Amino acid sequence: MTQSLENFEVLISEVGPRDGLQSITRTMPTDAKRRWIDALAAAGLREIEVGSFVPPKLLPQMADIGEVVAHALTIPNLHVAALAPNLRGARAAFEAGVHKLTLPVSVTEAHSLANVRKTHMQMIDEVRSVVALRNERFPNVSIEAGLSVAFGCTIAGSVSDDETIRMSVAMAECGVDEVGLSDTSGYAQPAQVRRLFKRLHAELGAKAGGAHFHNTRGQGLANVVAALDVGVSTFDASQGGIGGCPYAPGASGNIVTEDLVYLLEAMGVRTGVDIDKLLVARAILAAALPGEPIYGHVPDAGLPKGFTYADGHAPSVNPSAARTAGVA
Repeated sequence: MTQSLENFEVLISEVGPRDGLQSITRTMPTDAKRRWIDALAAAGLREIEVGSFVPPKLLPQMADIGEVVAHALTIPNLHVAALAPNLRGARAAFEAGVHKLTLPVSVTEAHSLANVRKTHMQMIDEVRSVVALRNERFPNVSIEAGLSVAFGCTIAGSVSDDETIRMSVAMAECGVDEVGLSDTSGYAQPAQVRRLFKRLHAELGAKAGGAHFHNTRGQGLANVVAALDVGVSTFDASQGGIGGCPYAPGASGNIVTEDLVYLLEAMGVRTGVDIDKLLVARAILAAALPGEPIYGHVPDAGLPKGFTYADGHAPSVNPSAARTAGVA
């Protein structure tokens, strides 16, 4: 690896309450969402994407987003994030008090039309309007452009590096604070990840953002290592691997938060997240959505004997206990 991991720290942004829940047909009760988010924060997750501001008729799973954001804002030291696809949703998110807003911007026009019903030019205009509103009335909110299908698209097919970089530059010129790359359809592979993020950093500098990988074809954690190698320090993950994109056929399987934390900590990269406490949160998720498939190798196998976190401390429970705690 070219990236030194000594004293390296990564931010894991938990997206299960948004990307996970909006991708399944069932709706988690609001009280369970509150308890789940509490437990995720207690496990050490410093940023949680708690939902999306979209019409309830489109995503009834997000109908309680106002209540969920209000509760999340009471949790000390939690960076509360949300997603909105347009100016109307962004205004509602700003007024609700979110700390960070992600705007989904598709690299291919076919996915843009399917996902947000806008052409590229219409979406660029929308992003400019959102940034203008933020600058005028909500200057403390950070805005991320999350580039969907940045590595490949199930609707349009292959996506070139140049296409992704062109849209990244367009978003930076719109005034967003960061541009992240999303493997919406699970097309990415490590060589491509390394190459694209190197170009993203070269083009955007400090505005180059994090990575959102899916494990659709089993490449999720390999892609994390590739991104880590070129200096990416923010990764989205979803507890239990729930989620996908309802407007990208075949997209499934976010990388599993529990497995990601183990990978990074075992490599000596500090995350600040406690795996034992993640299993407590996992149990809340499983109980709130009984029978819903949730995934993860570490929750099934447990932590290996002798495992220590990157800072040298040991887990608080016997490794074998992880085999049964919180498994659906």
